[in-house]
Amino acid sequence: MSSNNRITGHYTVPPQLSDKRLDQAAAELMPEHSRSRLQSWIKSGALTVNGTVRKPRDKVMLDDVLDLDAEPEVQVTWEAEPISLDIVYEDEHLLVINKPAGLVVHPAAGHADGTLVNALLNHAPEVENLPRAGIVHRLDKDTSGIMVVARSLIAHTSLVDQLQTRTMGREYEAVVVGSLTGGATVDAPIGRHPQDRKRMAVVPSGKPAVTHYRLLERFAAHTHIQCKLESGRTHQIRVHMTHVRHPLVGDPAYGGRLRLPKGTTEELRQALAAFNRQALHARRLTLEHPATGETLSWEVPLPDDMVQLIEALRKHARELENSDF
Repeated sequence: MSSNNRITGHYTVPPQLSDKRLDQAAAELMPEHSRSRLQSWIKSGALTVNGTVRKPRDKVMLDDVLDLDAEPEVQVTWEAEPISLDIVYEDEHLLVINKPAGLVVHPAAGHADGTLVNALLNHAPEVENLPRAGIVHRLDKDTSGIMVVARSLIAHTSLVDQLQTRTMGREYEAVVVGSLTGGATVDAPIGRHPQDRKRMAVVPSGKPAVTHYRLLERFAAHTHIQCKLESGRTHQIRVHMTHVRHPLVGDPAYGGRLRLPKGTTEELRQALAAFNRQALHARRLTLEHPATGETLSWEVPLPDDMVQLIEALRKHARELENSDF
């Protein structure tokens, strides 16, 4: 629960976190907060175990109760910037936006400004009092589509809970290399790539990750698919589709070099070569309103670059079909 001017929470340690360090268990139970912030709350006594103050390295046991009661902290290092937002829905609790490809969600090294957070601080200054300025889930810089931002502590707590319990529905569309014959489920754990720390990979020690995909349209050597997530790992769809040998078109990190199928026309070659981002779009979002409990759903259309890519693939498939007769 959250009140209007406090960050509060009540958590019970589950079996899989028993015998873990307090700061590690807290990070698993409260992923919306940074580790440094959680450690400062533990040290200050804002985050207690069974009503007592502990040290970050102290172990927690099964059914221990973690209580959080902290003052919101203003994040003063980020500045508001008048960056336009494509707003799909907004009220006092929620802000739903259609993020364009190329917009970084959160300030980080190399992207201190010009991000979605800078735009949010300009449009809704109250998010400065929320963890991560109200960001509860992210889209990669070059992934387009719909995402929700919390504008109140009530909304922040509710949205994080919906993400953790998988009651928030997220549907994506992607264009992948290869002609798929049917939909399937990829159930493979994702963690840091053992050699390249900037990338993710399917690794035995990774966190559980499940992606369901189904066919929307099949072309000569590519497929337009819809994906539904049961988990929200970094780069999940990109990693999972690469894992099953159908990487996303244009993916700079996981797609490898441009592969042109036999019979590719010059027109299609140019269309594929010019598509220099992962062909991934967050199409639909469904959630429970934090204040009213009403189920809400929004959908945003594919951006122009993906529409044009699909049209080029469709045209090429038709031409091949006609040349067979």
